[in-house]
Amino acid sequence: MKRVLLSTVLLLAACGTGEAASGGEVPVVIGYQSKTINTVTAGTLLRDKGFFEQRLTELGRKTGKTYKVTWQDYDTGAPITAQMIAGKIDIGSMGDFPLLINGSRTQKQGDDGTRMVAVTGYNARGALNMVVVPPSSPARALADLAGQKVSASVGSAGHGTLVRALGDTKVTVENQQPSVGASALQSGNVQALAQFVAWPGLLVHQKQAKLLYDGAALNLPTLHGTVVRNPFAQQQPEVLREFLRAQLDATKFLHTRPLEAAEIVAKATGLPVEVVYLYNGPNGIATFDLSLKPVLRKALKEDVPFLKSIGNIDELDVDKFIDDKPLKDVVEPTEDLTNPASLGGDPKVASEVWFDGEQPQAVASPTALLKLVNSSGKKPRVGYVPDAETGTRWFAEHAFWVRSGADLLPFTTEAAAAKRGQVLTFQQALSLAGK
Repeated sequence: MKRVLLSTVLLLAACGTGEAASGGEVPVVIGYQSKTINTVTAGTLLRDKGFFEQRLTELGRKTGKTYKVTWQDYDTGAPITAQMIAGKIDIGSMGDFPLLINGSRTQKQGDDGTRMVAVTGYNARGALNMVVVPPSSPARALADLAGQKVSASVGSAGHGTLVRALGDTKVTVENQQPSVGASALQSGNVQALAQFVAWPGLLVHQKQAKLLYDGAALNLPTLHGTVVRNPFAQQQPEVLREFLRAQLDATKFLHTRPLEAAEIVAKATGLPVEVVYLYNGPNGIATFDLSLKPVLRKALKEDVPFLKSIGNIDELDVDKFIDDKPLKDVVEPTEDLTNPASLGGDPKVASEVWFDGEQPQAVASPTALLKLVNSSGKKPRVGYVPDAETGTRWFAEHAFWVRSGADLLPFTTEAAAAKRGQVLTFQQALSLAGK
């Protein structure tokens, strides 16, 4: 359900967004997706911490203007795009496919269209999108879904991953909002759900689903980013600049205080903090960096022919759609793909365990995590381990384990684990690990 959250009550019809009303008041409307936690630095976390409003207050002391911010919350990027086309949202955040659809649909407006100005978060392999099935499902691979119904938000990044990963396998795609699809999965009206962060992790954590397909298997970057109406950027360049600075503030806060950031997002969204921390914590599935890196630009360009082939867009000049000049006024972009939020040690194996009443604790490897759980005699609140092939951070309890010499290797999917040996449950892995 869409929730409209207002910092102040604005009469936008009188003056249009971005134009100063009487008394020098400038309205700014932000569209975001609270539960799409790969956008929290331009949405939920940013809003909660008030970084943007704080910076606008400082700006107002220089300009003599008052800036009134409205936050509008949506489940997906499509309604944000519709509102931007109508001139009712100035700045929005959404996933890669919705961003490209946004650019395509507004390019006919020429200079009155939109521009992508920053990244919120990304995963270089595509693990932000996944396909889950009910825990009792006999499916072990996407091919097992042939002829069945799969819920997805058509035009979303999750839908794109599904279509690409299916190949020649034919399924019936039910176009549903994430929450509707989750209910359909539980009721048996669909046999699988293909969605973006954080829905797959949420359903698996709640033991309402198991992971069938990890988007990292595609090895194609997936990202979310910030988009602005170009007329607003031209009329209020200083406001856009302060938004990007505030987004950087939120990003730095997430990196330096990851657990607190996860707790803030969990409280605001109703998501379990363990799920938020899976994605946004150290070595999380999402890497937060505003930079419009070459590898991400390349991925967006490669997405365009695919979106055209499935009828989602007509055409798009990605180089024109991306405008990093405002960002360069705020921060020096980087091409480095290293996650700034690190557990330390070897990121390919570094793991983390969280016991009740304690802070999350980094351990050297998945095997070390198992040994620590055994020696502590405590049941962990949650454990996080990286997939032995893709590196995708996942719940230790819901991973599929394989013994390899003295080590126990975790995998996000049963199919991936089965290729490496006999598949073990978490409890079986614990019993083999010793202390």
